[in-house]
Amino acid sequence: MLNLFQSFFGGEKSRSHYPESLIEAAIERAVDGTDARLRHLPGYRNSLRKPVIHAVDHVVALIDALPAPLAAGREDFSTDPRLAALFVSAAQMQEVFGRDRALNAYMKQASVAAERVTALLMAERVEKNVLGVDQVGGQLRRDVAQVTVSFRKHQLMEAAEDEAESRRLLKRRAFDHLLALALARIVEMRGERADLVRQRDVLRHKLATLARNGWGFDAADAEDEAEAADPASLQSDLADVEQQLQELGADSGVLGTHLECVADLLSQAEQQLKIENVCMRLDSMNIQRDAQDAAAHDIVLPELHNARGQRSVLLLVSIIPGDLPQQENLLATAHRYL
Repeated sequence: MLNLFQSFFGGEKSRSHYPESLIEAAIERAVDGTDARLRHLPGYRNSLRKPVIHAVDHVVALIDALPAPLAAGREDFSTDPRLAALFVSAAQMQEVFGRDRALNAYMKQASVAAERVTALLMAERVEKNVLGVDQVGGQLRRDVAQVTVSFRKHQLMEAAEDEAESRRLLKRRAFDHLLALALARIVEMRGERADLVRQRDVLRHKLATLARNGWGFDAADAEDEAEAADPASLQSDLADVEQQLQELGADSGVLGTHLECVADLLSQAEQQLKIENVCMRLDSMNIQRDAQDAAAHDIVLPELHNARGQRSVLLLVSIIPGDLPQQENLLATAHRYL
C-alpha cells in the first residue's frame, strides 16, 4: 500500500508538464485515498491518468493564484484592514496563532527556529442581519437594519519556513480533499450486493480516518486534536480498513462503478473545489457599509468552496514566531499544585 502520508507535488516544472513520477504517484494516491481494490481492475491507471492530470492542473492553479503572504506580525495588525476584519485585536490574533496546533507542531519539529513562518489562515465567515444604532439623515436612530460580519474557527494549515514549500503542501492538501470528496460520494452510493452495507461502513470509517489526518480544509474539532496528532495510529487504522476491504473481495462490477466515480469527480475538479473572492466594505465594527462611507474599508478575501457546501475564507500569512505569546504547559502547572 502506498504511504498516504508521504509527500508529493514536489519539483513540478510547470502545469501540464509534470514529471512522470509525480503523475504515477498521484494516480496511486488517488487509488489509496479511495478504494485500494481498484488495482484489481485492468487498465485502472489509464482510466485515471487524464482525470488525475486534470485535477493536478486545477489544484496547482488554485494554490498558485493565492496572493503573496500577508505580513501578520503584531506591528502589522493596524496596517492592513484584512487583519482587522478577521480578528478583534492584535492580541487576539497573536493568541490564536500562539495556540494553533498545526503551527506548534511545525515549530516543535523544525530543526532551526525560523524568523518567519508562512501558513494558510482559514476562518469561517458569518453574516448576521441585526438592528443597531446608526446615523440616518444626520440623526441618530435606533433599530436600523445592519449586516455584521464576523469570523470564527480560525486555524492555520501547512506551516513552513519557505513560502514555496507551504504552497506545495497546500496543493497536496487540495488534491487529497478532492479524493476525500470522491470517497464521500462512493460511501453514499447504493447497490444490491448483500455486503454493500458493510463496504459502505468500512469506507465511511476510512473517510473519517483520513479526515482526522487533515485530508481537507475543515476546521478540526477540539476533541479530535489528540487523535489527529498521531499519524502512526492513523496509519494503523487505515491498514485495518484496507485489510477489511480486501476480505470483501474484488467484485468487478462494484469496483468498476467506484473507478468511474473517482475518474468522474477528478475530471470535474473545478466544480468540486473552487476559490471565489468575497468583496465587502466594512467599518471598524465589521458592519457592512455602502461605497459613500469614508470611514469604511474595502476588504477582498478569497473564499474556498467545495461541492458539499463547505466554505472558508483563506489568506496566506507570514508569522513571526518570536512575537507569539508562550503557551502555558498545563502538565507542569498541574504538578505545581500537587
